[in-house]
Amino acid sequence: MKVLMIGDVVGEGGCNFLCLKLPNIRRSKQLDLIVANGENSAAENGISHKSMRSLMNAGVDVITTGNHAFRNHQMEEMFEQCEFLLRPINFPPESPGHGFFVYDKGPFQVCVINVIGNVFMQTANGNPFEAIDKVLAQNQHKITLVDFHAEATGEKKAFAFHLDGRVSALVGTHTHVQTADEQILPKGTAYISDLGMVGAIVSVVGVSPESALSNRSPDSPIKHKTAGGPHEICGVILTIDEITGKASKIERFRQI
Repeated sequence: MKVLMIGDVVGEGGCNFLCLKLPNIRRSKQLDLIVANGENSAAENGISHKSMRSLMNAGVDVITTGNHAFRNHQMEEMFEQCEFLLRPINFPPESPGHGFFVYDKGPFQVCVINVIGNVFMQTANGNPFEAIDKVLAQNQHKITLVDFHAEATGEKKAFAFHLDGRVSALVGTHTHVQTADEQILPKGTAYISDLGMVGAIVSVVGVSPESALSNRSPDSPIKHKTAGGPHEICGVILTIDEITGKASKIERFRQI
């Protein structure tokens, strides 16, 4: 099977660009499943009903999030009602929603898991290693995809080796910058430190350079403004053996 995993979708511009480009990408690449991180897709940050519908209309099958998962109030109801909208499994136990979803593709099922890191994340989350072990013990699907929303590359890579041979792919999100370290680990797990983003090319991780520079001073914090102009879609295309669940290929993807 072929899977496209897409980095953080930024703002209304990112949603619109995805709606414009993704249907043709799905057809041309013959994709079986599309997973995208949508935690920054709303105009006001976080994810909203409007941005979730945009991602669905574009063809996204499963939506992951991260530290901005509950940035606005309407999101709690969304996480409770939408099985395909995930928040990290190691959020506090009382958090609404769930951290994994099994996508039924007919002859095979794909388990998608959302996890958040602890290093430099400024949030009190449970141990990601313990949390993923618990979920994998309860959900032993051949094909398992993990979005690890984390800041530190070292934590991401250590997490990947912890899961090597136990999941089909471990991809990083959160930094919005696509890395060039895609690889198949020794036991068959595909890995990349960060997928990148769906956002403006001339930007500071999707934010306008002007607002990013203005916010450097603690005395004059301002609300970030999403950048305009030409956009890009960044992620990876995975080829996975449906019988073994091992990844045979990981290819960086970028569409402008």
